[in-house]
Amino acid sequence: MSPTNGLKRSVRVSIVIPLYNKELWIRRALDSIAEQSFTDFELLVVDDGSSDGGAQIVATYGDRRFRLIKQPNAGPGAARNRGIAEAKGELLAFLDADDEWLPNYLADSVRILDHWGDEVASISSGYLEYPSATSREAMWRGRGITEGPFRLCPDTPPMAAVYRLAYISPWSTVVRASVLRKWGGFYSRDRCLFAEDSYLWLKIMLNETVAFHMDPIVRFHADASELSRNLKGARPLEPFLLDPSGINAVCPPHLRDLLSNILAIRAFKSACVLGYWGRWREANAMKKRYSVPGGWKLPYYLPSLICSTPVGACLGQLNRAFKRIGVRA
Repeated sequence: MSPTNGLKRSVRVSIVIPLYNKELWIRRALDSIAEQSFTDFELLVVDDGSSDGGAQIVATYGDRRFRLIKQPNAGPGAARNRGIAEAKGELLAFLDADDEWLPNYLADSVRILDHWGDEVASISSGYLEYPSATSREAMWRGRGITEGPFRLCPDTPPMAAVYRLAYISPWSTVVRASVLRKWGGFYSRDRCLFAEDSYLWLKIMLNETVAFHMDPIVRFHADASELSRNLKGARPLEPFLLDPSGINAVCPPHLRDLLSNILAIRAFKSACVLGYWGRWREANAMKKRYSVPGGWKLPYYLPSLICSTPVGACLGQLNRAFKRIGVRA
């Protein structure tokens, strides 16, 4: 399907779903959108070069608010950005093709953003993790995340920023379209498949006030995630670690030290993972690249020292061997 000609009718919320070979789950996602109690929305499903029947399910769904856009495969960031370019809404919401919203998701998100006003850029909500239907609210509250607006300042503990960055996910966040476009959209280079959203959220967190809603109003299906099902090695590095220049360029001067510590924490954690999977030389380079004064005080620093050596690689290999035979290391 293609955009209609002439004037675009405005809607309050534009929803974007990137679709790539999710035929088994896309109807579930579409049903959850059709059942929303808030109805002033459009849905743009961007078929990112799928080879299964998912696009046909969208095309024949029968809801006039739903629109299918096709493009050659370019990755989830590029697919979301295509949807953003076509969107007519004041607000943008994103859902992955294998997840779903509870019926009050949009109503609650719009209500909260209206309550806090234009100074709040986005609202990110809680979720139930499936297949166990477990609420993660207690875990996130234990990490210091609370209801309401939040803005970074020089005194923000680095881990408080890291946890909030981890909490913000496309499938649980509604954001003002003007803010999202201001900060350049999702990372889309090199068909990036991992943390392409965090690159954008970090830019927004450094420059805007964001808000958090703790009620679990999203169903996140971890079992359907491609990365979760096929993890046989270290995940790809986050784009803001591969090339932090875009993040550094938009960081306000008073938050530069905080940003350095945020990146260092993520780099130390990545070094631990790389070392576990035997890539200790890459782990060592990562640790050195993001070294900061007083870095030894930061989380993951000490284990990253071990994982950045052949000893760490050997320990990782032993641990994987014990797991294969059902014995804990």
